[in-house]
Amino acid sequence: MNKLHPTVERVTARIIARSQDGRRRYLELMDAEAEKFPGRGALSCSNLAHGFAAAEGDKSALANGRGPNLAIVTAYNDMLSAHQPYGRYPEAMKLYAREVGATAQIAGGVPAMCDGVTQGQDGMELSLFSRDVIALSTAVAMSHAMFDGMALLGICDKIVPGLVIGALRFGHLPAVFVPSGPMPSGLANKDKQKVRQLYAEGKASRADLLASESASYHSPGTCTFYGTANSNQMMMELMGLHVPGAAFVPPGTPLRSALTRASVHRLAAIGRGSADYRPMGRVVDEKAIVNACVGLLATGGSTNHAIHLPAMARAAGITLDWQDLDELSSAVPLIARVYPNGAADVNHFHAAGGMGFVVRELLDAGLAHGDVLTVAEGGMAAYAQEPVLHGDALDWQAVPPGSGDDTILAAADAPFQPDGGMRLVTGNLGRATFKTSAVDAERWTIEAPARVFASQEAVQAAFKAGELDRDVVVVVRFQGPRANGMPELHKLTPPLGVLQDKGFKVALVTDGRMSGASGKVPAAIHVTPEALGGGPLAHVQDGDIIKVCGHDGLLEVKADLSTRTPASAPAETMGMGRELFAMLRRHADGAERGGSAMLAEAGL
Repeated sequence: MNKLHPTVERVTARIIARSQDGRRRYLELMDAEAEKFPGRGALSCSNLAHGFAAAEGDKSALANGRGPNLAIVTAYNDMLSAHQPYGRYPEAMKLYAREVGATAQIAGGVPAMCDGVTQGQDGMELSLFSRDVIALSTAVAMSHAMFDGMALLGICDKIVPGLVIGALRFGHLPAVFVPSGPMPSGLANKDKQKVRQLYAEGKASRADLLASESASYHSPGTCTFYGTANSNQMMMELMGLHVPGAAFVPPGTPLRSALTRASVHRLAAIGRGSADYRPMGRVVDEKAIVNACVGLLATGGSTNHAIHLPAMARAAGITLDWQDLDELSSAVPLIARVYPNGAADVNHFHAAGGMGFVVRELLDAGLAHGDVLTVAEGGMAAYAQEPVLHGDALDWQAVPPGSGDDTILAAADAPFQPDGGMRLVTGNLGRATFKTSAVDAERWTIEAPARVFASQEAVQAAFKAGELDRDVVVVVRFQGPRANGMPELHKLTPPLGVLQDKGFKVALVTDGRMSGASGKVPAAIHVTPEALGGGPLAHVQDGDIIKVCGHDGLLEVKADLSTRTPASAPAETMGMGRELFAMLRRHADGAERGGSAMLAEAGL
């Protein structure tokens, strides 16, 4: 590993200094929790008897304190393709635990909604706050004080961040994330996107569209585009919370099973009382958070993590903001091209060298911290390897010296793009995220009249009526955490893409979310402060000239907003359970802080 890059060093030092008080309070709490809850032996006989009443063959070990007891916190359901493989995991994990003198119990389940199913539907307004519900559910699962380690089974969008946040509040225990891997490659992403756009133009039928989507999302495993779910898996590697190389091995393979087995064995080996204690709260420190940011930028990952990373950091007493991400982006080159930043999917990425290649390049270029505590021995260098099976024996070996496909993976000294492509844009409209890595450079600056909407459905109606056939900055407001839960706005991508392909200068400005699958249209998203409550977006009117510039980091309107009365927010809607989330909306803080009522009300 070479000397640390000065920008990475500077940003890390600033985060450490900024987080000093919060981090100290967090670690003091974890130390106190470790002392207060030294293990299930501290429980009363009645408490303990309840805890192992249904443990059958493990009763004796649990009663007599033989070996660590591992909590399995699972996000299993068989509607999410990524999580369907988890159905059989617990029974196997219990066997793997017994192999090393440990026990395992399903401590609890957490909800796991699929943004692919709820996209553009009323249920999407529950999506962001499902992360907080998952964190709360994780805390409930771990509240029994029966456990010596946490095996966390989750993959998709809000699920991994929610599990991280919840588990970090039990950070005196070790934790390992156990993935299940991506589904086989289906219809090429570019072909899927083409059919979506043809449908938006009225040139493809619903049957055509369903056939295309079904050929893309077709079997158990994680969706293969590089959106939030696969960005999660990348970050768990860069944060040292996987066994090395676990992220993108397909489900149902011998190597996948061997990695799950290794995860359980490793978790049992790093608990309290072992000679190699690695509590989660010490693994997830400021350097681990920076490594996750660097990995996100180097691989062109999901913009959703501009919201999730600050929230996860807060749970560990660390303060991260978008200026940190922006400065890191200026120094971290883009070394992966995975859809929507390229034609390849994550299976192609993995075959070309995958995470081992990325980690090695980042370490060799001094862009990632190697001197970190991880669940694996050897620090971050262990993640610059790839897992292999020799017969039934699992081992790790160095990745090949070069990229297996130089259209997918590039060396850090010859990158696809010199920066990480996630910019902070600021100005009199607030602060926002602009994912430049997904947009052609000639479209990084758009200046055009605004057309203002309060929903993506209204944008679609205007598009179909031909009202947007011109240079336009589409403003979609009242989509922030406090307004309607900050749903993703993917219904906007096909029509705006059509307008752009017609030759118009088009951009999107919104206080709502778009994910890593957002596509090719320039967009200033997650605008904070949000429109609800009088944020600047609430003052914008049709025809105002707005400039969005990824080059110079600008988000501004050429109008005097100070004399205007803010627009009224749409009435709150009910149905699909949205009314039950009113408390979370009302108390949520801004997107740059993570958009969380739970963390805000907890004083974190």
